[in-house]
Amino acid sequence: RDIAPSEWEETIAINLSGAFYCAKHVSGVMIERARGSIVNISSVAGRIGYPLRTPYAASKWGMIGLSHSLAAELGPHGIRVNAVLPGPIQGERIDQVIAARAKAEGKSVEEARQWFVKDIPLKRMPTAAEVAEAVLFLASDASSAMTGQAVNVRGGFRMQ
Repeated sequence: RDIAPSEWEETIAINLSGAFYCAKHVSGVMIERARGSIVNISSVAGRIGYPLRTPYAASKWGMIGLSHSLAAELGPHGIRVNAVLPGPIQGERIDQVIAARAKAEGKSVEEARQWFVKDIPLKRMPTAAEVAEAVLFLASDASSAMTGQAVNVRGGFRMQ
């Protein structure tokens, strides 16, 4: 696929570099307190090939690596680092992705939507609220023994 360098660079800057710089700046305060929790948002695209979304998928694969590396580096300071990997999530954003996929593949929007839903054992896309609940859990003391994890919130979409 023909990807403009600016598209690649913008996606990596926002999705990966942004998370790195946030962690870099907050970790100093967390180290002083000898505790903290960083929860990064990756994607199912960080675990599977994602046709027509190469820059996005690459940034999300990188996010998992960033989270694992930071967990190893910051763990001795009492800081946990995890990632949440949403799959297709109900809402406007996935509707835009589906419409773009339909157009690129010459399919109807409904056919493109089925590409996502057919591989979800729960037969529905999770909601943003369900993703937020996973983030809240990982940020809370209820997950105090978890670090370096990539937690899927995808209704079983493309299980691996």
